[in-house]
Amino acid sequence: MLDAATSWAAQHGLRWEPVIASIVLLLIATFGVLAVHRVVQRVLLDMQPRFGFSYESIALVTRTVGGVLWFVIALLLLGSWGVSVSGVWTFLVGAITLIGVAFIAVWAMVSNITASVFLAIWRPFRLGETVEILPESVKGRVVDRNLMFTVLREEAGTVLQVPNNLFFQKMFRVSEAESQYIFEALENQRRHAPQAPTPQASRAGPG
Repeated sequence: MLDAATSWAAQHGLRWEPVIASIVLLLIATFGVLAVHRVVQRVLLDMQPRFGFSYESIALVTRTVGGVLWFVIALLLLGSWGVSVSGVWTFLVGAITLIGVAFIAVWAMVSNITASVFLAIWRPFRLGETVEILPESVKGRVVDRNLMFTVLREEAGTVLQVPNNLFFQKMFRVSEAESQYIFEALENQRRHAPQAPTPQASRAGPG
């Protein structure tokens, strides 16, 4: 039967090498796509507490990665069978590069604008106060803040443009803060309040 199949394939101009290569590629691709799917899903789940990703977003990203991988595998299969896919490869690489650059730019803008809104609401520091970002020890006086950056002026006079989302990724120290927390205000009020005389002291006579 093997000889008959070989002769039939030879008569029709078919070769076994592309078939075997396609089968091996599909087997390797199946295990590879599953492994990449699990790695991407695990990385996104580890980043979820920090960035607040929803489970729908994680599922969408993993499915998109899986779809892109299967598309690349289909192009490789077509190439193994002699189909020219050079134009498709060029278009695919250009589209992926454009999407990646656009995603990074949009993500940076959205994260900085959101951080600016939260900084305006919570006000961890104000204009004129000195902020030091740890552990880099980047220190300067807050002179301005916009939707993208917080402007710090160092003692030497140089200006630092700090992205707003950096204040939600690093610890920072605020100096020259004039405002007090409610606990500190109540504590100082209680500490400086005049103490009432005790009953024994009021009953005690002069002699």
